[in-house]
Formats: sequence, structure tokens, C-alpha cells
Amino acid sequence: MSYAETAQKPPFRFGLLIKRILFLALPVFVLIGSVGGFVAMGALKPAPEEKANIIEALPVLTATARSEAVSIKVRGQGEVKARSEVVLASEISGRVAYVSPKFLAGGQFERGETLVRLESREYELGIVQAEAAVAQANTALMQEISEGQIATQGAEQLGIDQVSDLTLRRPQRAQAEAQLASARARLDDARLQLQRTRIEAPFSGRVREKSVNIGAYVSPGARLGEIYASDVVDIAIALTDSDLANLGLGIGFSETNTQKGPPVTLSAIVAGVPHTWTGRITRTDSGFDPETRVLFAYVEVQDPYGKGADNGTPLATGLFVEAEIDGRTLEDSVVLPRTALRGKDSVFIARDDQTLEIRPVQVAFSERERLILASGVDEGERVVTSPVRAASNGMKIKPVDRLETAFAVDTSASEE
Repeated sequence: MSYAETAQKPPFRFGLLIKRILFLALPVFVLIGSVGGFVAMGALKPAPEEKANIIEALPVLTATARSEAVSIKVRGQGEVKARSEVVLASEISGRVAYVSPKFLAGGQFERGETLVRLESREYELGIVQAEAAVAQANTALMQEISEGQIATQGAEQLGIDQVSDLTLRRPQRAQAEAQLASARARLDDARLQLQRTRIEAPFSGRVREKSVNIGAYVSPGARLGEIYASDVVDIAIALTDSDLANLGLGIGFSETNTQKGPPVTLSAIVAGVPHTWTGRITRTDSGFDPETRVLFAYVEVQDPYGKGADNGTPLATGLFVEAEIDGRTLEDSVVLPRTALRGKDSVFIARDDQTLEIRPVQVAFSERERLILASGVDEGERVVTSPVRAASNGMKIKPVDRLETAFAVDTSASEE
């Protein structure tokens, strides 16, 4: 080796080698130390204490079953309708000469009042002509009667026994009698036509609609207006089969003097004020509706604009009312709050050992706020009235008086 090559080679440095080894190995030592420390800490951590699975009782609201006589009330709805409602129409042609001041929408009239009158001059002349025809026919008849008597007397004086009817004027007399009857019929028809110029009210009532004015020309069948009777109104109430049983009514029921229908209380809000009226079921349909499977009972209210009104507020047609019907009385029935019913035929019983029992019951009748049972619960037993999720027989419960108490119990328990 030459001197030049020896002079260019750097000397070996041991310290630099040690630094490079430490620089490369230090991260590996740190990672190993961290894993080791984590494992050591996990090994030294105390084992968790096992906690007993304590089932807490569910707070529930309860009510005590009571036994009492219950008068069943059947509820329904219906629209008030007039029993008699007709459309006035003209039977003859003519010009309107008079319209009653009462004949307007909402007007009130009495039976027999003239509501509309047509011009009658033409029909009065017809009566004069018919009377003249009657007089003429009557004269012809008298003449034939006289001539027949003369012919009879002449035959007797001549001693003739066989005389024809034509000689005695009998066919001529019969014809004259027929002509007189025809003339009298035309006179009656003329008087009837004159009478038809007056359209009179067939009953006492009110006007729903007016369709004619003075001066209008009407033809036979022309619509003049619509009226309805105000002496009585009907309300059709839909009843189910169970409703009929609770009311003691049958299919095709019709009220008689010895068998009266059940009383009904009707209610509605008119002009922002609640009102009530009283009526009675007088009849039912003779069959069920094939689509809705209900049978309609008809509530009758007499004089709805007079004595039947509520402090001057009539039971007006078109009004939608709520109906409450008095039904049969159940003796010694078990009464519960309506919220106690679960599904269609079950209740939750709160046992004395503070456990829950799911019990089937037979429902006799249910209302908006109470439940009447025929069997399944005895008087004095407590039933659950608050919601219970995932209820099961034997479930732990804690009856309380109010929900606030239940919340307070839960809060204090959590604080402890």
C-alpha cells in the first residue's frame, strides 16, 4: 500500500458506532417497556366485586273494584231531520199574482195559509162558461122529460098499449141526462182549476227555500219552493246489536200506549253555548244495514220550535247532536276505571304480595271513563290502571297512590 492511499482512509471511531446503535435501538426499548408496563398494571389491578342482580318493583297506579247498581247509558250521534218535508209545485199554468210575505227562506206559516196565488181571471171565466153549459143541459133534459110525459099521455088516451121507447122519448132523455152530467163535471173541473190557483200550506211549518216571485209565469210541475213541518223532528241513531240488548229494544220496534220507548237526551253547541233537548225512541228499522251492520233507531222530539226548545233555542233541522239513551239497570255490577281494561277482555290484578296477575274478565258494558264487568273481578280487589310494559304473571309491582309518588321513590332510590 502506498503512502497516498494510507493518508486518505479515515481512522476507526468506536464512540460514533455506540451512538448509532443506541439511536436505532432506543424506540424498540421504549415500545417493549410500554407493553410490559401495561401488562404489569393489568396484573396488579384488583378484581371487580360481583354485584347481585336485584329486581326492583315497578311502581303502578291501582284502583279498588266496587260493586253497585249501574244504569247503562248508550251514546250515539245523528242529524235532526223534519218528518214531513215537501216541494211546492204548481198544478196549472199561469202568472204569479201574489206571494205571501211569510213565503221566504226561514219564514214561518200556519196550515191553510195561501203562500202563492196565480192569476185567476181565466179560470173564473171558465166557471161561468161551465155554469152556462150546465144550465143549457138542464133545460134540454127538462124538455125531454116534458115531451116524454106528453107522449105517454097521448098513448094512454088513444088506448095504445105497445108504444116504442123512441116514441116515449126515453133514449132522448137518457142522452140529455148524460149531457147534463158531463156539463156538471166540466163545472167541477173549472172550480178545481180555480182552486188550484191558490197554493196553500198543507201543514204548519217553515220555509226552507223559495223559488218564485211575483210576475213569473209558471207551468204545471214548476218548482215554487220547499217547506217542512215544524211539529215534530226525527233523529236517526245507529245502534249495534249490543246497544239493542242494553236498551231492551228489538228489530222493528214501534212505540205503543202500553210500551213506551226509552227516553233520550240530545245535546249540541249552538252559537257557542251548550244546549240539551229531550226526546224518545219511537221506532226502529226492520233490519240491519248490510254495509255498516247497524240498525237505526229514530228519536222523536215534539214541537222542537216551541215547547220542545231549550230556553228558546229550537232543535233546528240540520243540527248534528249527541244522543244519550237510558238503558237497562245492572244490579251488583263490578265497576272499574276504563283505563283498567287491557285489550278486549283482560285486566291486571295487584295481589296482596305485590305481584301482578293477568286475569280474563267478561265485560258487560264500557263507557268513556268507566268499565262495568259481568264477571272476573270481585269487589275490593285492586286493579292496575297505569301502563305496564312487558307485563307477565308474578311480575313485581309496587302500588302507589299517584305517579308523582312513584317518581319520588325512584329518585330517592337513585340518590341512595
